[in-house]
Amino acid sequence: MLDVLRQRTYRHLFAAQVVALLGTGLATVALGLLAFDLAGQDAGVVLGTALAIKMVAYVGVAPVASALAESLPRRAVLVTLDLVRAAVALALPFVDQVWQIYALIFVLQAASAAFTPTFQATIPDVLPDERDYTKALSLSRLAYDLESLLSPMLAAALLAVIGFHDLFAGTALGFIASALLVVSVALPTPPSAPRRGIYDRITRGLRIYLATPRLRGLLAVNAAVAAAGSMVFVNTVVLVQARWGLPQNALALALAAFGAGSMLAALGLPRLLDRWPDRPVMSWGVALLGAALWLGSAVTDYAGLLPLWFLIGLAYSTAQTPSGRLLRRSSHPADRPALFAAQFALSHACWLVFYPLAGWMGSRWGTSATFVLLGLAAFVACLVALALWPRDDPDALEHEHPGLPPDHPHLQENHGARGRHAHPFWIDDQHRHWPRT
Repeated sequence: MLDVLRQRTYRHLFAAQVVALLGTGLATVALGLLAFDLAGQDAGVVLGTALAIKMVAYVGVAPVASALAESLPRRAVLVTLDLVRAAVALALPFVDQVWQIYALIFVLQAASAAFTPTFQATIPDVLPDERDYTKALSLSRLAYDLESLLSPMLAAALLAVIGFHDLFAGTALGFIASALLVVSVALPTPPSAPRRGIYDRITRGLRIYLATPRLRGLLAVNAAVAAAGSMVFVNTVVLVQARWGLPQNALALALAAFGAGSMLAALGLPRLLDRWPDRPVMSWGVALLGAALWLGSAVTDYAGLLPLWFLIGLAYSTAQTPSGRLLRRSSHPADRPALFAAQFALSHACWLVFYPLAGWMGSRWGTSATFVLLGLAAFVACLVALALWPRDDPDALEHEHPGLPPDHPHLQENHGARGRHAHPFWIDDQHRHWPRT
């Protein structure tokens, strides 16, 4: 899997992702300490509001930012957004009011909402071979999981010698290093797209997404992943510390078990996806999420929680990691930033629903009932995904254009004067609807 790092451009981009993630992890720790410093016992309210602001920025900003940046050079966009994030990180130590945290977090997450889909849409152009791209997706998943394990440890080590305000400097350095790595390589230029109105550009990714059957299925997969992930990220602390009275290191170990399962799946996915199509692999991942959540209702102690979290992590990564392959298959290169932005917004909209649901159900009905209900949501999502995503899902589809004249360039390119033809199909200006089969 590591052989893909021999490609210089991708190697620099992957390194940029890693250092930015480490910086973000330091900021997560520092932000919690800053919230406690300013709000004391109300720090949880501050962090909960900051998380809500993050999700709202992700859902609302990504499509708009993608539309505004459509005609700009990708490298300039990515570097500028990294520098904006670095500036916000440097400003955070100087805040003395809670509202200032909210304002800066919105700016930071808005920049991330613009950066991440643009970055993700660049990787398929850098690695056009599907096998290489699959390895890149697995490496990206590993980077996220390793960050969740290493960043708290790094923050703890740094806090032994510096104050928490100084952690924000580490965050800024991460974003600056990311900018330098991006600027050190030439990025592919996507094919030029025709000029469109701002509304058309903002909604284009969403329209392509919802008109593509496999992506409608992916939206259901996103919902299942959010349901299971919310149970882990919201209620682990409830189970480990509130119910069983265990120390903080037990909480960290439980989350590490989830990360270990996710990393194991990421390591095995390139070989698995060489043998099996995306649909059965992702569907089995979602079904396993539902089954694991139902098993969770029977867990009564910490010893049972660790293998359960490992299993959920395994299923979580299996269901989520291949999504980039579907987006790549479903879009013209010029439309990829818009489509990745739509996936970014829609997937985080699922988290925006399930985060509060997991917390509310856990506090009102208990964690056992929450396991059952979220497992039911995952199973329903699996059935919806299978219904929306056709079993027979080839890249090339036969179709026709009854409204085009026989001498239209698209028809001449594909089938001469006859209207019916087949080619790799995606929604674009010439193909506004999915062919009936």
